Amino acid sequence: MTRSRLWPVLLFLVVVAAVLAVAVGSASIPPARAVAALLGHGDPVERAILIELRLPRAILGLAVGAMLGVSGAALQGYLRNPLAEPSVLGASNGAALGAVVALYFGLADGHALALPALGIAGALGALALLFALSGGTESPLTLILAGIAVSTLAGAGISLALNLSPNPFAAMEIMTWLLGSLEDRSFRHVALALPCIAVGMLLLAGQGRALDALTLGEDGAAALGTDLSATKWRLLLAVAIGVGGAVAVSGAIGFVGLIVPHLIRPLTDRSPSALLWPSALAGAALLTFADVAVRVIPTTSELRLGVVTAFLGVPVFLLHLMRERRLW
Repeated sequence: MTRSRLWPVLLFLVVVAAVLAVAVGSASIPPARAVAALLGHGDPVERAILIELRLPRAILGLAVGAMLGVSGAALQGYLRNPLAEPSVLGASNGAALGAVVALYFGLADGHALALPALGIAGALGALALLFALSGGTESPLTLILAGIAVSTLAGAGISLALNLSPNPFAAMEIMTWLLGSLEDRSFRHVALALPCIAVGMLLLAGQGRALDALTLGEDGAAALGTDLSATKWRLLLAVAIGVGGAVAVSGAIGFVGLIVPHLIRPLTDRSPSALLWPSALAGAALLTFADVAVRVIPTTSELRLGVVTAFLGVPVFLLHLMRERRLW
């Protein structure tokens, strides 16, 4: 595929994924009746299925996938590490820990938005701890080490909650959420996640030149006039707020932020600026297609989205790792 065709192909895939996300489900609705229902006509049950169940799920699939994809590309460029993804900085585990706290103490039963709200708070708390551990340095190695410490600490908190769960049902609820899913999401979840994702995207906008400059090293980037401190703050805030909001409503979904940049990189000039927004589109399409797959794969109960992305991600990542290891 030529680079000039990358954007049209990605946009086409996003549109196809969005259409399938609304059209495919356990209830078969013919296209003509689906269009009528979306326009506010037709059977009220079909309209409820499409608008209240499938549409918010499709919107979240696209938004969460886009945030995970672009944040993975940005972190790989900033840290100059092809294995970087949101979990490297502890944002994903921090959000997961916040959501687990809501489940463990029963706060999610009292209010539907308590779980995503605490998920976002957990991501911001992880960011605050990351800044405290890394100090004022802009060193990627220091940030990676601090992020590993934050992620490990959050993971230990999750394990503790599972270990001390008051009953097997609470542990099962926590485990189910940790596997990741967009099932039974509503427009309330959309209203909570989209502002966070939009803030994350806005903070990443315009960072392409700074990320390109960092390919020359910190001294080279500073010589070109790049404000390393401002770049770090924008990037880490974008990941914490955007990924925190995404993970808070979708659960823990891995590998999207890791493999999407590897899929897109060979189709660009390999500069971070050329990778950012194609990775957002590719992430949106990939996660939405995966969410469609969990609905159509015949199982006794619906597969969890995080399980499907893991099965997709590992072989794809290993394949591209073998092909690209000398080209990074």
